[in-house]
Amino acid sequence: MSESDVIAMTRQFYDELASNYHQIFANWEQSIQRQAHALDRIIRSELTGPPLSVLDCTCGIGTQAIGLAERGYQVNGSDLSPSAVRRAIREARSRGIRIQFTVADVRELDASVPGSFDVVLSCDNALPHLLTDEDLGRAARAIRAKLRTGGLFLASIRDYDRLLVERPRLDPPRVFDGPSGRRIVFQLWDWETHGQTYRVELFILRHTARGWTMRHSATRYRAIQRGELTRVLRDDGFDEIRWRMPDETGFFQPIVTARLPSSPLAR
Repeated sequence: MSESDVIAMTRQFYDELASNYHQIFANWEQSIQRQAHALDRIIRSELTGPPLSVLDCTCGIGTQAIGLAERGYQVNGSDLSPSAVRRAIREARSRGIRIQFTVADVRELDASVPGSFDVVLSCDNALPHLLTDEDLGRAARAIRAKLRTGGLFLASIRDYDRLLVERPRLDPPRVFDGPSGRRIVFQLWDWETHGQTYRVELFILRHTARGWTMRHSATRYRAIQRGELTRVLRDDGFDEIRWRMPDETGFFQPIVTARLPSSPLAR
């Protein structure tokens, strides 16, 4: 699959999912608050000072950006998916929150997003859409270009150190009951025979008064191990690289933090 095909597939996946993304959560509003609480604790353990500026460079429909803005951060958001960005804009406006959103490829932030930030954020397994070392390196350099001196990069990805050993075929179904009815969310995972990439097929089944409906979207990921991402960040000039697991942070995925050195010699 060519680079342009991968980009098109990823954009289409999130464009198709944008209007229904909240349905993959038991309660999206509670998830916004829970994730913001965990991320705020990590950021505050690394940085202090006046209201901090944050670029959520894979913001989706605003799950992390909204929660952090509600906690006083000055937030900008960017994402590859125009549909996701449009929904993020609507969600922020409906809450009276000021966030500047931009459609941008994470590999091209330096050319697409103006300004620099205290924190650049990429959560919920977004970076593994980058299937090659070259693309991951481009993203790391673009993220670095958006950070102020001494700034913090924070990202979360799935626990691929474990998943590459287990190679599960199914992300188990989750059943949610709510005012609009019952829904079932699950994923099928098809792994390459030799390699680290896999195809995900996401299904959202909803039961209403008129019966069951189904929405389906597909995308690809690369199972990036923690050591691999650590090496990419170190090679691109980050230091103080640290992995924090869910039992420490309360976040649902492993999180890596890395700092932009205060001077070129602080490497």
